[in-house]
Amino acid sequence: MAVDKKYRLEVLLKTRERDKRKAEEALAKAINALNKARKKEEELVEEKEKIHQAWLDKRQEMRDQMDVGGRIGEGNRFVNYLRKLEEDEVAKQEEIDLQKEVVQQCEEKVVQCRRNYVDAAKAMQVMEKHKDLWRKKLAHELSRKEEREFDELGGIIHGRRQSRGA
Repeated sequence: MAVDKKYRLEVLLKTRERDKRKAEEALAKAINALNKARKKEEELVEEKEKIHQAWLDKRQEMRDQMDVGGRIGEGNRFVNYLRKLEEDEVAKQEEIDLQKEVVQQCEEKVVQCRRNYVDAAKAMQVMEKHKDLWRKKLAHELSRKEEREFDELGGIIHGRRQSRGA
């Protein structure tokens, strides 16, 4: 005999599945945002290193020219350029610091999304377990009902045989 009853909490189970899917998507987006933030931070660090290397190269070039007897005007030009590179390096460090804060916020968001996903998965798992137990209980009740009906039928048949035989 087939089980025709509908699970009464099916709507809640579907809601839990939808919540889990949304939490999974939010986690994926948060991880993606974190990866982008980390990549941008790495790029900023590389840019800062290039600026610092340019500063070192220009400084060495200035020393080389001054050692050979460069003009005073050339020295001022080098000094101004070096000062500009130092300002650029400081500005880039500020950008890096801001980006580190963004990375930190993204990491916190990933942790929160991961928690939400785990909670949603557990809630769905509880509902699935409940549905499985409900099915087993329903099957057991159906089996007991069939047994009672067969016992009753067997009793009727036995009673008729007894009455015929007497």
